[in-house]
Amino acid sequence: MDQNSGWIEVVCGSMFSGKTEEMIRRLRRAVIAKQKVQVFKPKIDNRYDEQKVTSHAGLDYEAIPINSSDELLKNLKDDTTVVGIDEVQFLDEGIISVIEEMAERGIRVIATGLDMDFRGEPFGCIPALMAKAEKVDKVQAICMVCGEPASRTQRLVDGKPAHYHDPVVIVGAAEMYEARCRKHHVVPRS
Repeated sequence: MDQNSGWIEVVCGSMFSGKTEEMIRRLRRAVIAKQKVQVFKPKIDNRYDEQKVTSHAGLDYEAIPINSSDELLKNLKDDTTVVGIDEVQFLDEGIISVIEEMAERGIRVIATGLDMDFRGEPFGCIPALMAKAEKVDKVQAICMVCGEPASRTQRLVDGKPAHYHDPVVIVGAAEMYEARCRKHHVVPRS
């Protein structure tokens, strides 16, 4: 990919798979290359810090909290060449065209997010971004039941699997979510 052209990178997978950690690694390399980096995150994701993206492993990076895709554009500086967006699935569908617009303007966009919700179904804008991206990395966690590679996020309520009809968006971490493989991912429908 030529340095004067923009492109889209998506890092997706289940919770605890290292998505944010991978984005931070890429951002730090961009800074070493003297590129101008800005990072954004949905305001709803305040698990660790309101002004930083933070991996479950404890790595962090300064970020601007936003409520909408329009807010991202309002906060985007003219000289920015690399944009990181964490937990992109929590933003409105307008983020797809905003990301495409940034790539068209020559910006490298790195977006991370859950590709599936707790029910194991495609989550928010991630499927469309995966289709439009030049580069997609689907990362895996480790199943908390059997230790095999995990691609699913299991929501737990009082230690038991959440029901299919429970709300899709509930922000949390290890206290209510586990990584699971397909075999051990359970979503009761009744």
